[in-house]
Amino acid sequence: MTFITFPALRLKSAADFGRVAVLYGGPSSERAVSLESGRNVLEALQRQGITVEGIDGVDALLVALMEKRIDRVFNIMHGGAGENGTVQGLLRAVGVPFTGSDVAGAALTLDKVRTKQVWLSAGLPTPKYVRLQPRQDVNAAAQEIGLPLIIKPSLEGSSVGVSRIFEQSQIADALLLAQKYGGELLMESLIQGGEYTVGILGEIALPSIHIVPAGEYYDYHAKYVAEDTQYICPGLASDAEVAMRALALAAFRSSGASGWGRVDLMRDTASCNWLLEVNTTPGMTSHSLVPKAAAAAGIGFDELVWRILETSLPNHGAATS
Repeated sequence: MTFITFPALRLKSAADFGRVAVLYGGPSSERAVSLESGRNVLEALQRQGITVEGIDGVDALLVALMEKRIDRVFNIMHGGAGENGTVQGLLRAVGVPFTGSDVAGAALTLDKVRTKQVWLSAGLPTPKYVRLQPRQDVNAAAQEIGLPLIIKPSLEGSSVGVSRIFEQSQIADALLLAQKYGGELLMESLIQGGEYTVGILGEIALPSIHIVPAGEYYDYHAKYVAEDTQYICPGLASDAEVAMRALALAAFRSSGASGWGRVDLMRDTASCNWLLEVNTTPGMTSHSLVPKAAAAAGIGFDELVWRILETSLPNHGAATS
């Protein structure tokens, strides 16, 4: 277990949260994962005596708001409106507090291209990339980046629409796959090395996780279906662990994210860390990474859910490690 000092819980009584809605589901490509995350969060809140109801999608949320049934929202709607600032803007407009990042942080971090632009302006390391435009010469872009590379939608998560390219002949099929999900496309250097992630809770970077999939890389199947993916936590030792966690926290803050989330990284064969993306509404499934990292730091699932719900409180506090 990694020793981390967390602040005391801000609320001691479940009643102090009022009536909580767990927002999940919705129409995005990550709906199935969100439904499982939502069920797990709902059950954890119920176990702790919190008055809670599940709400599937924005339309149902609007009805609950108009009927004044809820006092705050635990947002676990992955992708789309749940993470692009839409839900955050709606709730901010009607004065209902919610978990996680505010409008700007959510909108920015769902967009991988803009997030990389912010990181580069802040001097943070992220793989070389090209923002693919309609009718762009993708072969020329690939020559600029250099093989191997990755093509993916800029606005999707959970490895949806992602392809790894090792030969020029693979580009056409990769484009067709990524284009199915709409929005801009991103081409970036494929960093060969270890896959890592760092969960963020309040002002703390949780222990890193080194992800070791049985297959070639950590795709959708390895994330949510396979039982043979290995999760090594903490993923690094000593100064290397401290440095990765510090980089992840700097990346999270610089992108405007807040409350809780997850930063994904690669560590190359020269032991250099590279930032990939921020997830402001990470999964809370049996395979999900933030619960694994929290457990390694001594926080069980129910306490983690309580602490995440506390990020809906005004001026949610800092923590030290």
